[in-house]
Amino acid sequence: MIERLKKGLADLKLPASQKQIQQLQQYAALLTEWNQKINLTAIIDPQEIAEKHFLDSAMCLKTGIAGRVIDVGTGAGFPGLVLKILNPDMELYLLDSLQKRIVFLQTVCKELGLQNVTFLHARAEDGGQDKVLRESFDFAVARAVANLATLSEYCLPFVRVGGAFIAMKGPKASEEIESAKNAVSKLGGVLSGVQEEKIPETCYEHVIITIKKVRPTPSAYPRKAGKPSKHPL
Repeated sequence: MIERLKKGLADLKLPASQKQIQQLQQYAALLTEWNQKINLTAIIDPQEIAEKHFLDSAMCLKTGIAGRVIDVGTGAGFPGLVLKILNPDMELYLLDSLQKRIVFLQTVCKELGLQNVTFLHARAEDGGQDKVLRESFDFAVARAVANLATLSEYCLPFVRVGGAFIAMKGPKASEEIESAKNAVSKLGGVLSGVQEEKIPETCYEHVIITIKKVRPTPSAYPRKAGKPSKHPL
């Protein structure tokens, strides 16, 4: 795993220290251990963890993501914790609706010695209406499986005007972008970048979409829990 991470990050032109590589290796060990107790990932092969979780998440750094960042629906910490390991200066918030996953993330951060990480046990719809959190982040990021219109309603309310929402999507992203245009506009965003990134020496690809926040999100959004996924804008 170590050599795969070193080469992959070098090929992506994302420098990493020996300490950061070791932290990623330790993260993988904790992920594998905890996955026997709670369902965190279907990917358990070390090489696949390196490629499909770590290198894949790291590609987000190519957007310039930094500062105060919230990972919405972080799950087992992807991409947020990988970004934090590779950019320790980041002020990271990890939001997830399942308490067991939050406990896992807290354990990882404690074991790896990661500082300036805040854990939020909440649904995105509730967090986005929280006055302390709303429109307070430089970036929101999500690698969740929801469609882009739904993800935009989850994430854009967290982003300050001038900040951006970074969405990691699959190869069919162009269809989602087209169908999400109305939602993005309603929520105060505008599409500002689409990057096609491939994990070196694999066939795995992600389209990384950047949506700039240009206006405040209307107070009606996000709607109550469940509505964004059942009835996308």
